[in-house]
Amino acid sequence: MGDFMRQAQKLQEQIQKIQEEVAEKTVEASSGGGMVTVVADGKQDVVSIKIDPEVVNKDDVEMLQDLIVAAVNEARKRSQELMASEMGKLTGGMSVPGLF
Repeated sequence: MGDFMRQAQKLQEQIQKIQEEVAEKTVEASSGGGMVTVVADGKQDVVSIKIDPEVVNKDDVEMLQDLIVAAVNEARKRSQELMASEMGKLTGGMSVPGLF
């Protein structure tokens, strides 16, 4: 039983280390052919949003809003995939429910 607990603690430490490392990484996603670009970190927090001035049109704010939503959602998805990929290296590609 003691061996199992040591292995579990070691795994937990490795998971925490990976989470800390991934949190420092960033992913980038864009929409509208690069008109809106979002950068998110490994914790899925939006770090920056860049908007090409050409897409800013006071008569079509809805389109800009849609482009921002699309880019943010894609950045969030890429951040999740980054975490899953890094955790997959630890678990040998096995899916462990509740791990991430």
